[in-house]
Amino acid sequence: MSINKYNPDSHNRKSIRLSGYNYAQEGLYFITLCVQDRENIFGSISNGILTLNTIGKIAQKEWLNTIEVRDNVELHEFIIMPNHIHGIVEITKDKSKTEDNIGFKSPTQTIGAIVRGYKIATIKQIKEYIAHIDSKSEYSKGELQFAPTAPTAPTAQTINTIKILDYKIWQRNYYEHIIKDEPAYQNISNYILTNPEKWYDDKFHK
Repeated sequence: MSINKYNPDSHNRKSIRLSGYNYAQEGLYFITLCVQDRENIFGSISNGILTLNTIGKIAQKEWLNTIEVRDNVELHEFIIMPNHIHGIVEITKDKSKTEDNIGFKSPTQTIGAIVRGYKIATIKQIKEYIAHIDSKSEYSKGELQFAPTAPTAPTAQTINTIKILDYKIWQRNYYEHIIKDEPAYQNISNYILTNPEKWYDDKFHK
């Protein structure tokens, strides 16, 4: 499998999922989540160097928190880009049941549930962060006049963008690819880790 063959933009909603596949079974998945309208709210990239703002760090923290709230998940390579996230997720067996040889079957343990939980968690944390900023009057009511002075603080434009989106920061769907073998895993891992270097040629670049 070549990473160049994975092109989410060429798929419609009906063809993104593999019909009849049990998404709760053990396996590795390459997942991509995009921000609404591909707005750059998580940070910036300059000369191939990625710098996350506070919003991006929230997205990063909540991704890592996935393994704290779900004991049948392991996280592999991932990256928070300015307007999307790439990550490899592994579904494992129920660690609390040694007799379980086929992994979780509950719908709450599927990739879809993991993604939904992540989206909900990031939105909640981002809302709380912006509410905190507003309460400290670092931004004016209505249009934002200036940004906080912290080095990783999001710009006023970023905060305004999130508010205009009414905090619905994620696209409704997500893209996912089943990783079937070691060469595919290595290829996708390299794609994730080198993503910032290729930002200006990235299909998600805006």
